[in-house]
Parts: sequence; structure tokens; C-alpha cells
Amino acid sequence: MLSVVITTWNEEKNLPRVLPSVKRLADEIIVVDTQSTDKTVEIAKKFGCRVFHHQNTGIVEPVRNYSISKARGDWILLMDADEEISSGLAAYIKQVITTPGIDYYRLPRKNIIFGSWIKSEHWWPDYVYRLFRNGYVTWSPAVHSIPQTRGVGGDFPPEEKYAIIHHNYQTVSQYVDRINRYTDNQLQLLIDSGAVFSWKLLITKPSEEFFSQYFARNGYREGLHGLLLSGLQAFSELVLYAKYWQYLGFKPENIPPREFILPVRRKISQFQWWYYEKLVDKSPLVFRPFIRIIKDLSVIISKFI
Repeated sequence: MLSVVITTWNEEKNLPRVLPSVKRLADEIIVVDTQSTDKTVEIAKKFGCRVFHHQNTGIVEPVRNYSISKARGDWILLMDADEEISSGLAAYIKQVITTPGIDYYRLPRKNIIFGSWIKSEHWWPDYVYRLFRNGYVTWSPAVHSIPQTRGVGGDFPPEEKYAIIHHNYQTVSQYVDRINRYTDNQLQLLIDSGAVFSWKLLITKPSEEFFSQYFARNGYREGLHGLLLSGLQAFSELVLYAKYWQYLGFKPENIPPREFILPVRRKISQFQWWYYEKLVDKSPLVFRPFIRIIKDLSVIISKFI
């Protein structure tokens, strides 16, 4: 028996897409609603789902274990309301759950953001723990947390036909709204860790996130989509540490120009390093040694400007 479990909050626009997609393989569909104010519950009941209720926690992770506990199936497929599965993926899931030896699977996700399938390394294959034997996977309440597992795990192949289709951020406003909610949760983790705040974090953390998304994870290959997503991810770091400063009481602090320029200069140096590193990758082999020399010289010079 396979139970499909979906946690919802104001998902009247998404349920008519996800529910038919999982109906083809589910023995039961469980919807755990977190105080929706639209027609989410009405739609779920009309579709024949078993509906339960939970308080709204702002993020889905604190509700995961409760949602899973309502499932009666030997296997559980965990879905978000803004996702769907293809008929081919449904058939493959039916096949693997009858194959002995594996207790949980990670599935790739095809993230559709601002109307485009994003394939940079942060967003693809974006493996998530979604198919597992009942009782073999549990979640911690932290946002984007990796669940605890037991038994033997496996991965679906990183191919489009095996991927959950994730209709992720559709508008910039939606992205910014989630940044606000997610950083509230991340702020509590910062507070609990006793992290030391410094104004320099407002420079270093956003820039490091941008370099990671745009360069290290090849976001630049996604064109304008990649640039904007890298910037929004960097903005989320700025918001997080600004909220930490707020939590500490907005304590005033003078920033002499000479002290300000030091972390900025280091980030300029890192930017130049990444720029030439990617230029090397795209250049003919004969030119790469010369570009590497220019890269090293530019980084050295930037430290003395």
C-alpha cells in the first residue's frame, strides 16, 4: 500500500494539478492542512483525500512528522502541493517499491522558476527524500533540514523522466515572501548557536552566497534567470544578518572607511578570481596558461589598491 502525503497552506490553485498526478499510483492521499483560508480543504475533500489539520508553523518541516504519522501505507510518497509527477515517474515508483533491498529513495526535482527549468547545480538535480518505507525517515523542524534515515537508501537517476516537477517560485514577490519566512526560522538557529555578530557579515555573507550560486554552482549558465536567482539568494543572507542585528537591539557602530574597504577589497579579489576561473574553462587550451597568469596578477594587484 502506498500513501501520498501532502502538507498544505492556501493551495487551492495547486491542488487541482498535484492530486490528479498522484491519484494514478496512490492507495490513499493524505492532506494535512495548516490553517488555510481559501478552498484548500474543500478541494481536498471533494477529491477523496483524508484531511487532517495542524497549526501553521510558517515552514513545512515542523509538520512533516505529524503528516507522515497519519499514513497507513507501507510506503510513503511525500509531496508538496506545488509539485506533480508524470505518468512515467508514477510507473517507475510502482516498480521500485516492489523491489526488495531499498528502504528509502531520493528523487530529483525539476525546478520551474520564473517560467524556466533551472539547471544550475543548486537547483538540479536537487535531490529530496520523498519515497520511503513507513517509519524509515523522520524530520527535524529546521527549514530545509536533511531528514534522519535508517536502512538502505538509493537515488533515482538524475534524468528528467524520473524527476518530480516542482512549480517553484512563479513571481519575485513570492520569492521575497519566502525569504522573509525562511529567515525568521534561520534567525532562531543563529540565536541558539550564540553566533557573534559583526557588521562585516553584511558584506561577506551575501557576497559569498552570490559567488557560490553564480560561479561555483554555474548559475551564470542560466543567463538572466541565473543572475537574478543568485542575487536573490545573496539578498536572503543580507536579510538574515540584518534580522540578527535587529534581535541584538540595532546597536550603533561606527565603521571607519579604512575598515570598510578591507572586506570589500577581499570580495573584489574573489570576484576577479572567479571571473578568470570561468574564463579559463571557456577558453581554448592554448590560451589557458596566459589567462591563469592574468588571473593571479589581477588578484595580487587588487590587494594593494
